[in-house]
Amino acid sequence: LEMEGNQITLASLNKGTNNPAFSFEGENRHYEDCGGPHSENQEERREGKGRFSSYCRKALQPTSKAKHFCKAHAKVLRRIVLGLLGVAYLCYFIAACYLNFQRALALVVITAVVVFFICWEIFQKHCGAKVLLLLCPVGKCFQKFWPWLKWLLWVALLAGLIVWLVLDTGRNPEQLISLGGFCFLVLFLFACSKHHGAVSWRAVFWGLGLEFLLGLFVLRTTPGTQAFQWLGDQVQYFLGYTTAGSSFVFGNTLIEDVFAFQTLPIIVFFSCVMSILYYLGVMQWIILKISWLLQVSMGTTATETLSVAGNIFVGQTEAPLLIRPYLADMTLSEVHAVMTGGFSTIAGSVMGAYISFGIDAASLIAASVMAAPCALAMAKLVYPEVEESKFKGKASIRLSSGEEQNILEAASNGAATSVGLVANIAANLIAFLAVLEFINAALRWFGDMVDIEGLTFQVICSYVLMPLAFLMGADWADSPLVAELLGIKIFLNEFVAYQQLATYKKNRLMGLEEWDGSRKQWISERAESITTFALCGFANLSSIGITLGGLSSMVPERKGDFASVVLRALLTGMCVSMLNACLAGLLHVPTEVGDCAMFFSTTNFSSTSYTMYTCCKQLFGSSVLQNGTLSFTGSWAEQAESTLWLKECCMYYNHTSC
Repeated sequence: LEMEGNQITLASLNKGTNNPAFSFEGENRHYEDCGGPHSENQEERREGKGRFSSYCRKALQPTSKAKHFCKAHAKVLRRIVLGLLGVAYLCYFIAACYLNFQRALALVVITAVVVFFICWEIFQKHCGAKVLLLLCPVGKCFQKFWPWLKWLLWVALLAGLIVWLVLDTGRNPEQLISLGGFCFLVLFLFACSKHHGAVSWRAVFWGLGLEFLLGLFVLRTTPGTQAFQWLGDQVQYFLGYTTAGSSFVFGNTLIEDVFAFQTLPIIVFFSCVMSILYYLGVMQWIILKISWLLQVSMGTTATETLSVAGNIFVGQTEAPLLIRPYLADMTLSEVHAVMTGGFSTIAGSVMGAYISFGIDAASLIAASVMAAPCALAMAKLVYPEVEESKFKGKASIRLSSGEEQNILEAASNGAATSVGLVANIAANLIAFLAVLEFINAALRWFGDMVDIEGLTFQVICSYVLMPLAFLMGADWADSPLVAELLGIKIFLNEFVAYQQLATYKKNRLMGLEEWDGSRKQWISERAESITTFALCGFANLSSIGITLGGLSSMVPERKGDFASVVLRALLTGMCVSMLNACLAGLLHVPTEVGDCAMFFSTTNFSSTSYTMYTCCKQLFGSSVLQNGTLSFTGSWAEQAESTLWLKECCMYYNHTSC
């Protein structure tokens, strides 16, 4: 307790209060009252301070007035600034279109999309309620006849699909194998369903329908193919800027020759860019639009839909962060959907690494987008909703955003965060490749004991998963290699599998012989496309720990719930990637070979390529050797230089005509 008066107390010492016993305040005050010199100095100092404060107030008056004016007219000033920026962009847009419209076509498309969504937001804000009120009678009438219209619509869609399949597969019957594989996988997942009677068929059919329409748009229509090809090219150009930073840090020699310095810096750059886009709110806006489409069509809840939509762009542990506040109250079916979305897709950062391998960028982007509706559909097929969700019918879920104060902090945090991912990838590659080599050595040793030569993990996978690869649409000759890559993806990871696929693709584009003795050196374009889609997902055994660790750190009390559904989610994620692969096989259009005679007449035969390999095979097929006389059939018989071209082909490829 403090004592009264001017005594020193323990409490006053602890609080750091001044002790009046050591103060000269009383003496000074008495001295000043007597008119001492100290009082005159004090008055002069006060007058000086007053004059200085007056000058400061006068100097800061314009700033203060400007600040008050800006606060009072903030809305008007904001509209003026936005208007000026809009006028400036319009002038730039007109100039770009006037100078070269073809060059500005991408700018036109981007502008049209942005303007549409801005106009839609304005219309929804100011006229949405009125329009809904006007359409209310029409909606009631529609609801009255909907039970009949629904069945009529389903019958029409089914009939149209059957007619299209008959006409389309008539030209390429091998597409029917992919269709059979698609149906088999859906039936297999239904057989694995937790509650067969509770399946929401609306979610299943809408999800598969959206996946099919996206695949049809990307793989079959000219605008879709060109759009995704353009997008893939832009991503490749964009990722090329990584060289500027990595060459400065590591030097040109290392980034050209060493994998770690060539590919892993791309992940750092991509992670930095994604962090900036999150800070600006661009990613949240895109994810919300995609999730709205899925939620309205499929009838899924807002939380699970947002997470799956987020998986198109970010990884299996980052996407659940979007709905972190709601994870504790989500049902097991919703948790299963969140996990399935993570297993079915890949993160944008590692997608950049796969593109740098040489994997087709358009196919990777298409696979990630198509996987979202399919993942939701299959998740609801395998683990239907039997509980009452707290988020059913909830229109808006607030997306969590970063805590960065400015764009520079966002960029720095994104780059710093990626260091752990890069280290994790590098460590996993070292560990998994070493383990794979050890397993292969052990299998070869066991095989030698019973006179089985060359027994490896890849060989086992190629036999066990070969029927599955064939069902997805790969040719029987390509099925062992596709099955091998599928096994590496499931039991190791997709990074190693994509590396091997890139090697096969490089061999094909270099025009190497398809067979080197009994070993196949590359797979067909169709098999490449199917494999690209089949590998596009984090569904491998090592991802179980990553998923459980990430979700359990967010909601520790639900660790048991997460563990109870993770294996079903893993199986569903694997099948989603394979369903995408079946769809790629069904919709694949073979690349037409151009005029080989024109190609031969313009090439110098100094190096091989896939086009040269294809044309040489055509030339070999048309050659006829009878009684030592060489002749040609078909269009090659009309070419005077066919014999010369055959000799050139024989320099690189073996054939009986040689």
